[in-house]
Amino acid sequence: MNNSETGIFDLAPIAMWIEDFSGVKLLFDRWRADGVTDIRAFLKEDIARVAACSAAIRVLKVNQKTLDLFEADSPQHLIDNLSVVFRDEMLDSHVNELAELWDGKTDFRSNTVNYSLSGQRMDILLRGAVLPGHEQTLDRILLTTEDVTQREDARRNEVQSRRYAEGLFEYSPVSLWVEDFSQIRNLLETVRNRGIEDFRVFMDVHPEFVQQCMSEIRIINVNQATLDLFCAPDVQTLLQRQVEIFRDEMEKPFREQLMDLWEGQLFHSREVVNYALDGTVRHILLHFSVLPGHENDWAQVQVALTDITARKKAEAYLEYLGKHDVLTKLHNRAFYKDEMNRLERKPLRPVSAIVMDLNGLKQANDQLGHDAGDALLRRFGEVLNSVVSRPNHAARVGGDEFTVLLPGADKKTAAAMVETINELLHINNQFYSNAPISVSIGTATSQDGESMEDLVKRADRLMYEDKRAYHNDRLFDVTKDGEKPVINKSISAA
Repeated sequence: MNNSETGIFDLAPIAMWIEDFSGVKLLFDRWRADGVTDIRAFLKEDIARVAACSAAIRVLKVNQKTLDLFEADSPQHLIDNLSVVFRDEMLDSHVNELAELWDGKTDFRSNTVNYSLSGQRMDILLRGAVLPGHEQTLDRILLTTEDVTQREDARRNEVQSRRYAEGLFEYSPVSLWVEDFSQIRNLLETVRNRGIEDFRVFMDVHPEFVQQCMSEIRIINVNQATLDLFCAPDVQTLLQRQVEIFRDEMEKPFREQLMDLWEGQLFHSREVVNYALDGTVRHILLHFSVLPGHENDWAQVQVALTDITARKKAEAYLEYLGKHDVLTKLHNRAFYKDEMNRLERKPLRPVSAIVMDLNGLKQANDQLGHDAGDALLRRFGEVLNSVVSRPNHAARVGGDEFTVLLPGADKKTAAAMVETINELLHINNQFYSNAPISVSIGTATSQDGESMEDLVKRADRLMYEDKRAYHNDRLFDVTKDGEKPVINKSISAA
């Protein structure tokens, strides 16, 4: 180098090296003479061969930027500690540089790792060029080592962040969907530009618009929890059979979702009903959110579906328990009172009431045990449940007391209901001849201006008249036969 070139070299803002690769060239010539053709495979076969090439390289000159980069006091200080600078993964990347020279190329570049003399790891972008006139001997090669650690750290962080986000998505226990709502946004804007202000009325008048919006949703990705939730073996099956998942009640909540989007609510939640591919119902808590950066195009939205089917079943069961008697499966006294109040407020008349009381339940409990008594109650509940249906309601209002309320029923209808109950009891008793059910019944139909409470009291009085008749008949049978009373095998009805 002349003085001018030396000055440029020394003042260059990047670390620069002048190195002699003639020793490497001699190794190449010897290996070629030995028949080596695939230098990459040859070097990777024995890493000591790479080390031999590295040892054959002589550093002729470095500039100040090189000393600064590697924290060396002088060129000799750096040369004496090259084993600290070039180590570990450096030998792997060195194979690529050697292969380029082997193939006759006069310039090369690679990403590698070097270390400063204090041990700091650096990502290095290495560029090399054989200086003109030295192509045959390789005794003068110019190399630059650029510290790209910050750039590589950013790349690694980006990769790590992407993998982290993908992991959160894929392994989330909640069903996650990434969808494209951009066409829906365009449709809404088209409607808005037409001057439509009352969007809800617009959807009522044009239900086909809602269906069109549903058809414009494009699914970008779903996670494993989604496949599990809807019993889909793979994503393709899930996408092909979407109509089986989103059906029936789904259009109504989707209308509300469109209403939210129309009003600018890009984050909202609601409960919906979907179906798994095996046909079972899925009660879902749906969370919708437009992902950051897509507020103006809705090209990426996330839909999170939480399965609340178990919670819904528990709520339904608790609601059932609040209104039903567990033993007989009939309505309980609390429901009966609410129904009485409801019918009191309603103008519908007539209303009929059937009041019933099991005969001999106490005797059954005393003689045979409470399990036997519970069996009688359970059987009578089955009879009433098979006879009484909406708008009529049957309730267990006490231990052995039952009431059927029949809104809109006259005396003839109430009498027909009693007859049906007696017929089914007769059939039931034929199957349980050792434990027949006997019941006292009182029936009343509302009179003008009569309250529900007074109506039931009249039916209750008639039931007790029927019960007195039952006990008088039992007393006559005992006096006549000299036997202790047992559960009556006949069916009594007022």
